[in-house]
Order: sequence, then structure tokens, then C-alpha cells
Amino acid sequence: MGNIDKDQPENNIPKRAAFFLILLPLIYAAFYRSNNISSSLHLWKNQISNWSGGWSSNGGVTREDVHGDSISLLVQRLVRGRNRIELDVTGFSCDTAFYSDVCVSKDPVRIDMNSMTVYLSPNWSLPSVTRTVRPYARKFDNMTMGIISKVEVLRGAENKSLPLCDVTHTVPAVIFSTGGFSGNLFHEFNEVIIPLFLTTYHFRSQLQFIIVDHLSWWVSKYNRILSHLSNRNVINPLDDGKVHCFPGAVMGLKYHNNLACNTSEIPGGYSMIDFKTFLRHSYSLHIKNEREIEKPVLVLVSRKHSRVFLNEHEIVTLATELGFQVITATPNQMSNLQRFASVMNSCSVLLGVHGAGLSNAVFLPEGAVVLQVVPLGLEWASTVYYAYTVGDMGLHYLEYKINPEESSLFEKYGPDNPVITDPASIRDQGYSVERAVYIDGQNIKIDLSRFKETLVQALTLTGRSEVLKQGKKES
Repeated sequence: MGNIDKDQPENNIPKRAAFFLILLPLIYAAFYRSNNISSSLHLWKNQISNWSGGWSSNGGVTREDVHGDSISLLVQRLVRGRNRIELDVTGFSCDTAFYSDVCVSKDPVRIDMNSMTVYLSPNWSLPSVTRTVRPYARKFDNMTMGIISKVEVLRGAENKSLPLCDVTHTVPAVIFSTGGFSGNLFHEFNEVIIPLFLTTYHFRSQLQFIIVDHLSWWVSKYNRILSHLSNRNVINPLDDGKVHCFPGAVMGLKYHNNLACNTSEIPGGYSMIDFKTFLRHSYSLHIKNEREIEKPVLVLVSRKHSRVFLNEHEIVTLATELGFQVITATPNQMSNLQRFASVMNSCSVLLGVHGAGLSNAVFLPEGAVVLQVVPLGLEWASTVYYAYTVGDMGLHYLEYKINPEESSLFEKYGPDNPVITDPASIRDQGYSVERAVYIDGQNIKIDLSRFKETLVQALTLTGRSEVLKQGKKES
């Protein structure tokens, strides 16, 4: 996220703001002693009616229906502790974390799509707010965050003259970006899709997505997911250009960890199994457990430019001889997510060299196996992005760590070069050097006799040892 900038009020405003923050816990306690949940809902409904009504423009207002829980209660799930107190008292708060900032308003907001400015509900008794949010879950990466569009949040002296509403909604807005590493499946799921699920699933589709850095192909690719999280078409601010008024808003997405949903973290209660169940419903996938697959299916992720299996045909032959039905998945086939999700849902073993293609594991049925081939120099990334994550998806994990002789780098640099003997020294030269050598400059020729043991282990994990016995009898 971008830097957090606060304006500098004049005169005695800093003292008043400091005094106000000290009183927050006392105000919070007093508020809840004198207001039960039903009265809070009543106040919220009146507030929405009065505030949005005052913003209506002449004859140009579009209204929508809202159902389900109070927007206030839904937004509250996205903050805890002192942030929750601040939200209850001021109507606005931000959860600031290493990976992302998530700012929420339980009170009405106006959003100017031209400037991507969010105007908070006016309240001159509260401290003014000037905040910048970059709504992408990779806050630690300054280079990537530099290309993410800013969302400005204002309340107080800076927004005395507020724009009139062109469109008024009765569901909250959720603002996020599809910039960053779009085009890479791992990053699309890791930094957008999973955080989007965590942040919005509990709204039960009653929300409006606003996508900055809008990419039409991205929206089309993930339409199944977007339409199951919101029952409204997404808004592209650049095409819209209007002022939209909402009863509440969420700016940014909650992130837990690499390909992770942790039940104990905000908003609470969601696991990767829950996320996979959501994907099954979104893509109409019918296989929940690998045991439902009659014959073991191995999907091989076929790469074309780097980290290529140089003896891919021989690997396919070996797997077939062991009893697998083998499907070779090309980048073009994997790009159609709706079709490929069905392929993955019928898969027993997903095999691939470390890379984004292994992120398709989110579509595997429970009990399936992820078999990652770990290239030279990529042990850390292979462990952090997949070895540590797939278990929480209800999957088995296996890895085949190549010997130096199985890497194309061995022949290119020789056995005594630091590229082979000391990958850490290459990493110390910077990511661009490391990437050029180990990510973009390496291909793999598998030792079939050694790899056979790993394939047998994968088949055994699926409970298909009888397939091996049958194959021996036929031979």
C-alpha cells in the first residue's frame, strides 16, 4: 500500500484529536452499555436513509435493494481490537498489516470515480482523515505497489464541498486492484482471488466491486468467481466517471499468507478447505474427493520457455506404464480457467516443475497429490509457495529435488561453477541475477530411474497400490 499521509490541522485540532483518541475506549464502553444490537440496527437504517437522501441529485439516482445482515455488522468483521473500537465510534478504521492495508467505513461514503476519492460521512466532531490506500495485497513490494492506483480517503476540512450523487446504492462498495502480477496464476490467486474471498464472502453477494487498474480479460477470466461473490457487474472507474454513493465501503483486501486462509485471522472462520468448496460451487465441480476417480489421472504441467521438461515424452511414457492416465497441459489449455478447472477436478496427481502452473492445485479434489519437481537454486521458493501450503488444501505433497546433473545449468556452467556449487552466492547478487540463471535460464532432464520411485510413491498416496500390482502381472 502507499504511504499513509495525514493532514496537519491548524490551531488546537491536534490536541483535540489526541484527547479524542484517549477517550475512545470510554466512549466505546458507554456506547455499548446504552445501545443493544437492535437499537444499533435501527440507528444505522435511519442514518442510511437520511444521509443518502441528502445526497440525491436531480432525477439521476439509481437505487438498489439490500438484504441480509446489517452492513455495519458485516464491515465490523474486518477489524478487531482498537480498530474495532475506532470503527464503532468514528465510523472508519484501517487494519494495517505487513502484506496489505484494509480500510473500512460502516457509514455512508461518496466515491468519485474520476479521481478515485472516497469521501467519508461528514462529522465535524471527529478528527479529519486524509489517507492513501493502494488496494493490492503486496504492500512489502515497493516496486509492484508503485504501479497500483491510489485511492484517496477524505473526511473533514478538506471535503467541505462534496459532489452530488449520480448513482446511489444500498450495498457497500469493495475497492481492489487487478494490477501487480496479473497474468501469473500464482499471483492472481495469492494476491487477489484468495484475499477477495476472505474479505467479501461473508457479505453473501450483497456488495459492489470497484476494480482499479481494471483489466477486461482478467474480469472475464475470473467471472465465475466474481459473480459468486457479488450479484452485480463490476465497476471500472475509468469507464464510469460518475459519483457513486454507498452505505459503507471496504478499501483493500485482507491477506493471510501464501495461498492461505487461516481460520483464526480476520475475518475469522475460513480455511483453505472452505475456499476450495467455494471454487467447486463457482465452477460446478462435482468431485470432492480423489477416491471418486475411477482410474488415477496424472496432469503434467508442460512448460514452453523455461524450466522445461527436456524429456517430457519419456516421463509421460513412464507414468503411463505405471498405470496413470496422463494428460499433458499446455499453457494455452491452462489459460481457459473454466475448462481447466474441470480437468483438475478429475486429477489424482498434479506434476510440474516449480512455477505458477502448480497453483492449479486449488481445483484438485481432496486426497489428490501435488508432485513438485524442485529445480537447482529454487529450493526456498518451492518450499514456501507450495510445500508449506498444499497440506491445508487437503492434499498430499511430494517433491522430487533434482540432482545438479539433471539441470541444463550443469552442462552450461560446469560442475565446479558457483552456479552449481553455491547458489546462495548467486542469490546474493540480487534477484535479477538469480532470476536470469535459475528461473528463466534453467531446464530439466529427469533421471527416469530415480523419478520412478517418486511416481510410485504418488500412486501409493492415492491408495492405488493395486494398480501397480496389476501392472506387474500384465508385464
